[in-house]
Amino acid sequence: MTYETINLEVKDRLATLTLSRPQAMNSMDAKMMGELADCFESLKDHNEVQILVVKGDGKAFSAGGDIKMMLQSNEVTDFNVLMQEVTRLALAFYQLPMITIAQVHGAAAGLGFSLALGHDILVAEESSKLAMNFIGIGLVPDGGGHFFMKERLGVPKAKQVIWEGKVMNGHEAHQLGLVDHIAPEGNAELFVNQIVQKLLASPISSMIETKKLYHQQKLDELKETLESEANAQTRMRQTEDHLEGIQAFVEKRKPVFKGK
Repeated sequence: MTYETINLEVKDRLATLTLSRPQAMNSMDAKMMGELADCFESLKDHNEVQILVVKGDGKAFSAGGDIKMMLQSNEVTDFNVLMQEVTRLALAFYQLPMITIAQVHGAAAGLGFSLALGHDILVAEESSKLAMNFIGIGLVPDGGGHFFMKERLGVPKAKQVIWEGKVMNGHEAHQLGLVDHIAPEGNAELFVNQIVQKLLASPISSMIETKKLYHQQKLDELKETLESEANAQTRMRQTEDHLEGIQAFVEKRKPVFKGK
């Protein structure tokens, strides 16, 4: 299958998926969301693939959802379609029968950070800029962000990180438990390659079975979370704070929120 916003390479037991909108810091527009969902769904049938590495082209992993697209998607029906694609990609990704590795450099924010957190192994360069920053535009995490954050941190700490929306470097995120491994600046690919080779030399089939067991137990919870996120996001899109957050982002100023 040919894609416009992503690139998938499969070689023996390893698949590498590259987010490829470098001119927009790999922010996810409707096209990319749909292509990611299609790609993850198709990978379920690649029985020979045991490892998937996801990375970003250019200067970032992914800056998150495309703000320009948000500005254009004023109709509730358009936004509902977007949320359906987000749900589809998150569910397909979570059910992949392979070990997934996020290779993060530069920004991994918003929806991009949700995706990164959903990987089995998350490698980030020390200077990476990691943020669950939906709060900055008056929204809540989506793409399973609540679920994946809670899985790594537990509810009390997850709430604090989501509410703060802080931009963290690799070391800060690693100390919290959001990142599994720190790679030196410019060396994420080398670091990930070493992990891949170690996994390929392991009894990886049994590792994948363990993943399947745990994820099957949690699948219904993820489905409920994604539905709740979509509903909450629709409500938050109608708030004054969200409109102010978007306007402030466009005007490159600090937003003035009123809790409405």
